[in-house]
Amino acid sequence: MADLGKVLLVGSGKMGGAMLEGWLGQGLLPSDLAIIEPNAGNQPAIAGARVVGAGNELDGFVPDVVVLAVKPQSMDEALPAVKRFAGGATFLSIAAGKTLAYFHARLGAHAQVVRSMPNTPAAVLQGTTVAVAGAGVSDAQKTRCDRLLSAVGKVLWVEDETLMDAVTAVSGSGPAYVFLLVEVMAEAGVKAGLAPDIAMALARGTVAGSGELLRRASEPASALRVNVTSPGGTTAAALQVLMAENGLQPLFDRAIAAATRRSRELAG
Repeated sequence: MADLGKVLLVGSGKMGGAMLEGWLGQGLLPSDLAIIEPNAGNQPAIAGARVVGAGNELDGFVPDVVVLAVKPQSMDEALPAVKRFAGGATFLSIAAGKTLAYFHARLGAHAQVVRSMPNTPAAVLQGTTVAVAGAGVSDAQKTRCDRLLSAVGKVLWVEDETLMDAVTAVSGSGPAYVFLLVEVMAEAGVKAGLAPDIAMALARGTVAGSGELLRRASEPASALRVNVTSPGGTTAAALQVLMAENGLQPLFDRAIAAATRRSRELAG
């Protein structure tokens, strides 16, 4: 990652810390890295990197990419310290709900901004991130951002920023849906007679193992489903309920629509 230039990470909490781990694992030189983290408890100890509590402590460090990894509600407070880099550095945001217009209003119309939406599996380097580039971002800058984001998983790009609300609803919030699936599967198992610890172990192991199987498979999810469904068997009996007109699909349609609406409200 030496050709990425100098990287300034603003915020080294859970997501910022996961990205940092991925970058260092892929060869980013500590001497090309600076971190602004006001919370002393979150400041990483990286020999050779510049780790400071505020932007005015950077002492001449001039980044090529500024990665904004603070929480959305902290963004107004974080941006003034790095605004001086606008026009030279690319700004890469991972903050949910913060639009390109939001950043241009605070950094200037000339700022080159990429907005992205990662999800929590990035913490184990299995994330899925969707990104959109603002006006004036070059192909080279997009490539830099793509490489930084891909250090924690897969990266997809869209050209229409309005799609980011649906992205947030599907993948940004999606891990919570999977965790809920584990909860309800385990509870259903308890109601069927299993001990709670056995039911939870079965649900966790099944979802985790199926996810890994899906990750490795080249077939679509629908084909994998068919492969484990014997005609007239137990799985088919359960799927008749889950795939009924009032089953999972309409439920998820409503859930994703609700999350998409809320994302738009938060952005507004």
